[in-house]
Amino acid sequence: MKEYSTETIRNVALISHATVGKTSLAEALLYSADHINRMGTIDDGSTASDYHEDEINRKFSISTALIHCLWKDKKINIVDTPGYSDFIGEVVGASGVVETSVVLVNAVAGVEVGTELTFKVATKHNNSILFFINLCDREHSSFDNTVTSIQESFGTGAIPVQIAVNCGEGFNKIIDLLSMKLLTFDENGKATASDIPGDLQAQADAARESLIEAIAETEDALMEKFFEEGTLSDEEIQTGLQKGISEGSIYPILVGSATKAIGSEQLLNFVADYCPSPLKNSEVVGTNTSGEGEIKFPATSDSSLSAQVFKTVSEQHLGELTYFRVYSGRIQSSAEIYNSSRNKAEKIGQLYVMNGKKRTDVPAIAAGDIGAAVKLKDTHTGNTLCMKAKQLILPKIEFPEPVIRTAIEARKKGEEEKIATGLATLHEEDPTFIVTVDPELHQTILSGQGELHLDVIVRKLSEKYGTEVDLVEPKIPYRETIRKKVEGQSKYKKQSGGRGQYGDVHLRLEPMGRGEGFEFADEIVGGVVPGKYIPAVEKGIREALVGGVISGCQVVDVKAALYYGSYHTVDSSDMAFKIAASMGFRKLFKQADPVLLEPIYDVEIRVPEEYMGDVMGDISSKRGKISGMEAEGKFQVIKAKVPLSELYKYSTTLRSLTHGRGIHNRAFSHYEEAPHDVQKKVMEAYEAEKENN
Repeated sequence: MKEYSTETIRNVALISHATVGKTSLAEALLYSADHINRMGTIDDGSTASDYHEDEINRKFSISTALIHCLWKDKKINIVDTPGYSDFIGEVVGASGVVETSVVLVNAVAGVEVGTELTFKVATKHNNSILFFINLCDREHSSFDNTVTSIQESFGTGAIPVQIAVNCGEGFNKIIDLLSMKLLTFDENGKATASDIPGDLQAQADAARESLIEAIAETEDALMEKFFEEGTLSDEEIQTGLQKGISEGSIYPILVGSATKAIGSEQLLNFVADYCPSPLKNSEVVGTNTSGEGEIKFPATSDSSLSAQVFKTVSEQHLGELTYFRVYSGRIQSSAEIYNSSRNKAEKIGQLYVMNGKKRTDVPAIAAGDIGAAVKLKDTHTGNTLCMKAKQLILPKIEFPEPVIRTAIEARKKGEEEKIATGLATLHEEDPTFIVTVDPELHQTILSGQGELHLDVIVRKLSEKYGTEVDLVEPKIPYRETIRKKVEGQSKYKKQSGGRGQYGDVHLRLEPMGRGEGFEFADEIVGGVVPGKYIPAVEKGIREALVGGVISGCQVVDVKAALYYGSYHTVDSSDMAFKIAASMGFRKLFKQADPVLLEPIYDVEIRVPEEYMGDVMGDISSKRGKISGMEAEGKFQVIKAKVPLSELYKYSTTLRSLTHGRGIHNRAFSHYEEAPHDVQKKVMEAYEAEKENN
């Protein structure tokens, strides 16, 4: 395969809400470009971009797939992304390496919550945006309603360049507003152009005028001509549309049915003719290796090398591969390059361009192109590749923070180290999940973007490393505190021949304000407890804080004062005073009206308005308190404060309540006193655990 120059490359991501047809559209694009002779289907697991066994079984995408096709002397790289919010990290990675995102919209449902989510990711990465209204052959599909939905959500810069004429069963006609022709499609997705019928002419004329006006607004000279003459030349339309798309003032709307290849060839034409090449950004901007000074390279193949890894995989059918985008310079097979993110030299092996799991050897990857190499040993997702003599570090890929957590337990004893190694390797491939060992709860915690995400990680762990783990509900990090002031004495005295042990402390405990932590006060007067023993007293109390008293959870918001005591010149020691203080603290804590605090989280939920009642009712059943509601387009944003103990598997609950059309995020808010029944349950479980141990 020949090396394509930067100006002839188009990099496109397919993004949307789940199950709107991204993978089917990718398949249709390959078919229309004659790269495959028949279209695979999701139902029979034969598509080019959903090739993982897990994707075939689940019948939806769970990871980014890279395909490409050649069209009109252009190389079009297509990145097919998952739609479920559990895999939003894949969309983030894809949006960072393309110039254009095609946002698919359901012709029946219109803009959905995932449409907005992925649109925000794409625009954050300065992607040019095309909308593709898919599923126009479905019952109840509507072109007009969907366009209205898009414009209400994303503004009037979203403008049709095509009209779907006969939405619904039998859909096969599109008006192209650029050529002003009616396109009629056969069963293979091939179009025949004809004049627009009289009954559709007025609609087409009005839509074209709106399109030309939007194009004219991209430049003062075009706007002036449009006002004077009421139209623009074909050349002015093309250059103005290119400018508007590149600058982000115009979001063209195209239409079709991916499973029937209707509109796919026209989408290829549009991408090739109107969407920006990688030269949209003429310079590559990074920092030096200290992260301070700015470094710029021209975004051309004869410049210094800069590339970024956006995906790493280690799979049976692919082997170990590193996917990267070249921003400047070029990467050649067998070249010596440098990973500036990790200060490691790397040797490039064979280079490939990908079509799903199929790979084609190439000698080099030019600036602007996307390719893959046999796995680089010290290179991970997000790393920058360059030449050692001219180093820079590209901006980090800002992957989303995890939103849910679960505990994991090995099914077989002795496999903990194997599991840890496997998860560490998987994290290098997918930075959107993290693994931590919680020293307080004594659990290994797996955190990710949703239950589906965690389920996929566990499945990969089993398939690749042969280790089985169970997902279990994580313990809740409750906190203990007190509600009243108490004081008392604690004496530790031990005599068993020879030197004994003696420590005597008088302590006062009192509650502090929420979030103030712990304070120790030395109020000893006259040396009744020598100063050298005071640190041991504080240490004994602080150690008691960690393990708690009534639930095994950490103690907070308590002030402890040592105000009196006594000592023995021979038998007293640091250990004796430490033990006395710890014993005294525990005894007094139980007398100080102890209570349990539970963590409360801020939860923000985005749902279509029709699901508001069900979602709010569910939040109330989880002891949640609604703190606000606001409308955003056709969606409602519900803000609530909910106990963490009620949020386990909430992603699944929300998906069920909203038929997959709701998403949420959460962040820690504060601790507050738990209800009596919750406190009782936790304390009883703690006592039972102590007895069993």
